[in-house]
Amino acid sequence: MVARHDLATDPGLQEDLLQARRGTAFFARKLNELTDAELDGGTLLPDWTRRHVVAHVGYNARAIARLVEWAATGVETPMYPSPEARNHEINFGATLSPIALRNLFDHSAVHLSVEWRDLPDPNWANEVRTAQGRTVPASETVWMRTREVWVHAVDLDNGANFSDIPAPVLERLLKDITGAWKTRGTDTGLLIKVNDTAGNGTNLPFGDTSAAEPTIITGPLAAVVEWATGRGTTGVTATGQGLDGASRNEVPPPPKWI
Repeated sequence: MVARHDLATDPGLQEDLLQARRGTAFFARKLNELTDAELDGGTLLPDWTRRHVVAHVGYNARAIARLVEWAATGVETPMYPSPEARNHEINFGATLSPIALRNLFDHSAVHLSVEWRDLPDPNWANEVRTAQGRTVPASETVWMRTREVWVHAVDLDNGANFSDIPAPVLERLLKDITGAWKTRGTDTGLLIKVNDTAGNGTNLPFGDTSAAEPTIITGPLAAVVEWATGRGTTGVTATGQGLDGASRNEVPPPPKWI
């Protein structure tokens, strides 16, 4: 008989799975608050309607499930045949009827959760390859999904905001983003200070911590992550080198994330 509980025994992984499922439930709640007609509305993402966001999140679950299947069977199963196929899939999904679009999200989320549940403990270390070409252990698929559901719930633009996202998710997301900037060398001279980490008022720096005269972005964790993902500048301030004259009070756009 198939187990009805996660086979994973690592406490950290169990906590990560819980966070991913909570994010899925949060996205589901924000989706269910929308009427069918409101699915045609805009989002925080340029050129994407809510239909596109829902289709993307649904097909993303299927793509991540393919990686989990790869880890389970050892048979290479890429997330997508190509970037073009991924984009075509999202655009097609955006044309589905409201009930089909909602079913896509629901069914794909359940499928992914079951694949995680039934993955044997040793297989979580098996390596798979992401759509960006990174080779990662199967355990990374949990974070990949966590990031998608929490951020895209905000992108639906119907009341969710970054302060709804748990602090551990926000902190890991900011580390991911600033790490990507560092890898590309796009964080030069840019220092990010979070002034409310864990609610204790500690200034937690990210970015180019060695810069002598950096441009400093400061704000609460949720606001800083909102800025770093390119979703807005509310609640953050910018000071330092390169900010003068008419631009003194303007917060510069973040470097490209993905």
